[in-house]
Amino acid sequence: MSGPASMSLSSDAPVGDGSRVPAAPSRDDLVIDVRGLNKSFGDKHVVVDLSMQVRRGEIFGFLGPNGSGKTTSIRLMCGLLTPDAGAGTCLGYDIRTQSAAIKRHVGYMTQRFSFWDDLTLRENLDFVARVYQMDDRAAAVDRALHELGLTGRARQLTGTLSGGWKQRVARASCMLHRPQLLLLDEPTAGVDPNARREFWEELHRLAAQGISVLVSTHYMDEALRCHKLAYIAYGRLLAQGTAAEVIAAQRLTTLEVRGPDLNAFVLRLRGMPGVEQTAAFGDTLHVTGRDRPQLESALAAATQGGGYRITPVDTGLEDVFIHLMQGAADNWAPEASGRQRAA
Repeated sequence: MSGPASMSLSSDAPVGDGSRVPAAPSRDDLVIDVRGLNKSFGDKHVVVDLSMQVRRGEIFGFLGPNGSGKTTSIRLMCGLLTPDAGAGTCLGYDIRTQSAAIKRHVGYMTQRFSFWDDLTLRENLDFVARVYQMDDRAAAVDRALHELGLTGRARQLTGTLSGGWKQRVARASCMLHRPQLLLLDEPTAGVDPNARREFWEELHRLAAQGISVLVSTHYMDEALRCHKLAYIAYGRLLAQGTAAEVIAAQRLTTLEVRGPDLNAFVLRLRGMPGVEQTAAFGDTLHVTGRDRPQLESALAAATQGGGYRITPVDTGLEDVFIHLMQGAADNWAPEASGRQRAA
């Protein structure tokens, strides 16, 4: 067999002593409310003073470079990992002292597909249902297969599925126990555009039912589908809010340049006052900075007599993403470790 099955915990499922965990309380609209969360692994401070609130039925997207602490932050907020400092609640439960209760109301979809390749879809889902002692396993598995269009493939070996179908199986496992909160770690990596669109349409249907979703992604089109975003870079929350709020908060000006040999043109822009970043978009170049007069002056000088056309455009989420990433310090770099030890 190829690996362990993806796990999720059952709502109102029995605990070790045979008793049942009661349904999660709903005292208000906040599903997650955490303050000052910190986490270190050895001398690496991977989450720094994280404070955040997530409301019921909200799709909250997490952006940031690889290794920036997105997954660790999500796991801390949901009681799947104990913080070194900080406090908060998830689904009304204390993230430090009631993590077992939280897990029973959470569906977790890992980045790596982790089902048994040589079991059928039905056998894999039945295994998950048995592990968590779900009542009427067969009916729960039938419902999950039907809701995600997998009934016709129920007897197919899981290892023979394409990436998009494997994602559906993982999603079925996530939803098997009717969770109130979904944690999705880059769930559409390697999936074709049509499958990604179907996946996000399903997420919005679930959100309309009051299910909250925390999802990490590197795709800007997916980020724009989220109700709110958080940008985390190397353990620090640098921005959060709606896409429009995140973009507006950076106060960036973006000018689009069209013309000949844009690769050489980028080299001419390097070091010019007001030019903070450049990014190619097809046959155009986006040039971005915070000081609009300086930026316009630099471009006017660089394009003089060269047949270039400059047009102001709205700053996009990808422009902001690049801007935030360039300004972030990598806390896993050797010099960062030295600074932490010195502190």
